[in-house]
Amino acid sequence: MTSHQTTQTMKPATAAKKLGVYLEATPAEFQEGVVSRTELNALQADPPQWLQDLRRTGPHPRPVVAAKLGISIAGLARGGVTEALTTEQIDALKQDNPEWLQKERATQAEVRKEAVRIKEKHEKDKEKSAQQAAEPRGPRS
Repeated sequence: MTSHQTTQTMKPATAAKKLGVYLEATPAEFQEGVVSRTELNALQADPPQWLQDLRRTGPHPRPVVAAKLGISIAGLARGGVTEALTTEQIDALKQDNPEWLQKERATQAEVRKEAVRIKEKHEKDKEKSAQQAAEPRGPRS
């Protein structure tokens, strides 16, 4: 029995997400076709000019905008940002530093601190369990 290796393909939206770019800003041939895993790897390894430009100047998808602003995607929505933004628009927002952005950055900082605290607690608990398991037990009667 021989098995044929089928080429794994993905929709342009999936490929755009993996590349970290806004689909609507990609070339028409990218939006209209399917992207194979091999093509995606080639785009990541040696990005064409259009991809380099999109990554540098945007417009950027919301996950990228949120990351560049140091906030969550939900924080973007709470701040009223629902569209893709260019690097220039993101820089202007950082410069203006509106109150909602300050608040969201503070929230995100708290979320990160809590994540670190929980991770450290889990590690301590794991160490404690390992120590207890390694301790010799008293004689059985």
